[in-house]
Amino acid sequence: MSGQNLEPADNVVSKETRRRVIAASFIGNFVEWFDYAVYGYLAVTIATVFFPESDPQTGLLLTFALFAISFLVRPLGGFVWGHIGDRVGRRTALSLSILIMSGATFCIALIPGYATIGIWAPILLLVIRVAQGFSASGEYAGASAFLVEYAPANKRGLYAAVVPASTAAGLLLGSLIAGLLTVLLSSDAMQSWGWRLPFLLAAPMGLIGRYIRTKLEDTPVFRELAAEDEAIKAPVSSLFRNHWRQLLQAVGAVLLNAVGFYVILSYMPTYLSSELGLGETESFLATTIALVTYIGFIFLTGMLSDRYGRKKVLISASIAFIVLTVPAFALLGTGNFLVIVLVQILLGAMLTLNDGTLPSFLAEMFPTRVRYSGFAVSFNLSNALFGGTAPFMATLLIAATASDLAPAWYLVAAAVISLIAVSLSRETCKEPLRHE
Repeated sequence: MSGQNLEPADNVVSKETRRRVIAASFIGNFVEWFDYAVYGYLAVTIATVFFPESDPQTGLLLTFALFAISFLVRPLGGFVWGHIGDRVGRRTALSLSILIMSGATFCIALIPGYATIGIWAPILLLVIRVAQGFSASGEYAGASAFLVEYAPANKRGLYAAVVPASTAAGLLLGSLIAGLLTVLLSSDAMQSWGWRLPFLLAAPMGLIGRYIRTKLEDTPVFRELAAEDEAIKAPVSSLFRNHWRQLLQAVGAVLLNAVGFYVILSYMPTYLSSELGLGETESFLATTIALVTYIGFIFLTGMLSDRYGRKKVLISASIAFIVLTVPAFALLGTGNFLVIVLVQILLGAMLTLNDGTLPSFLAEMFPTRVRYSGFAVSFNLSNALFGGTAPFMATLLIAATASDLAPAWYLVAAAVISLIAVSLSRETCKEPLRHE
């Protein structure tokens, strides 16, 4: 068995099973990232509830600092979930992670504000955000590995694109709910109780996602390894010892995704309203429209990566960001709503070239015995260092430079590093999944 390539043949996995795998991966990841994203969309309101005595910009910085701190636990989570996913099973890791995320998010809705319990309010918020970060560290990697290992050999890119599409769908629902609450409720009502409503949805959605995932078998290649008792006892140790080059390349490749995702899809409503003076309702509406188109572009990108290769699409994404990001952000400053929507659609389309290709690229980069660990560690390490800090860094850079274009230059720098990392990697889309 050792050294062989493993691939789920089409006659081994039924179409019905694959449909259920897609549905379970989509719903589970959707729930995880809806929970995680609501915090970003309601950052301005949360800042006033938990940091009421700060000036607006300082309160926003503190809110995003909590957002960033929750990412620091993600590399640790990557080690833990990677070990569980490669040693015990992908399904087990995914079923546990969704329970932790949903429970933590539900608890955010129950925290009293600063006016009620003082400094304990932000402390409790921090603890729960850390739990969310730990949970999220296992979700994206696990769902991607799950889909790639179930997918037909010539459609791994398209199948894996379900993961970022479900992430965007979770963001979309978060944006819609936040925008609707902003329209329907007064500022006082939002600060008093309105902001808590989206977090309360976490519990029922999480239980549904958990139920669906427990009804699936683990992937064929993992079950074959388990049957032969070839699962590595210490997958993370093997990862660093035998696959450190791929790990470094993966961390660099993820960097553009980490910064771009949180700047363009999570931080953007706050940027438009707090930095450019656009109304909160218009900011949410513009982001919502962009997210709808983004989901469509994701699947197109997955198909393009299956046809032309992962490297070509990822390199195209980096070049597009290097050339177009600063002019695009300059156009956002015009304040014209139609222009803002078109620019966000453009930025989202550019991001999908990276985001829609990355799950299959990372999953194929590592062999089956350390696939979950390799994906989870590289993805979460890059996100901890650069993704979770992106909203904070964007706000800080604007304050330090007095330039609204500062986040754009930050994105350009991320694109340059990702371009180098991807260029040094090898193409894997036409190869069978490796066991060793």
